Amino acid sequence: MRIIAIACLLALALLVTSCGSSTTNTAPQTASGTWQAALTQPAGGFTNLDFVTTFTVNTDGSLNVTGLTFINAQSCFVNESAGGSSDLITNPNFIVTGPITYKIDSQSPAGNSLTLTGSENGSTITGTWAMTGSSECTGSGNYTMCQTGSQNGTTCSLFP
Repeated sequence: MRIIAIACLLALALLVTSCGSSTTNTAPQTASGTWQAALTQPAGGFTNLDFVTTFTVNTDGSLNVTGLTFINAQSCFVNESAGGSSDLITNPNFIVTGPITYKIDSQSPAGNSLTLTGSENGSTITGTWAMTGSSECTGSGNYTMCQTGSQNGTTCSLFP
């Protein structure tokens, strides 16, 4: 009986040890959070449209924008609203990837619109932007967005 009891205890110890050692605690990334956006013009110059935004991704893929602040003074967007859409997935390595669109519409002055179309790969989104509206508020180029904070273990510093 004693040998059977020792054998059972050893088997139990081996079972507990093997279960605990094979588990990894890697948290999946999420597109929701705070992002910095830096827009460039085709000639390589920077625009005055850099901004910081906070949003969550709803279950239907729409973006719920809860914060938007332009870094530079911008007469094209005095009072604005923002939204967007995404078709993001989290791959087996817990990295968020997929297409994303972010749009800012000016309420005052009315008629100006900035659309960013790109692709997310982890804590970075890259793509193209286009702005339509009044003559001084038009243009296009490329952009980079990076996620701020420690949520995905990254640091973001697009602005001085």
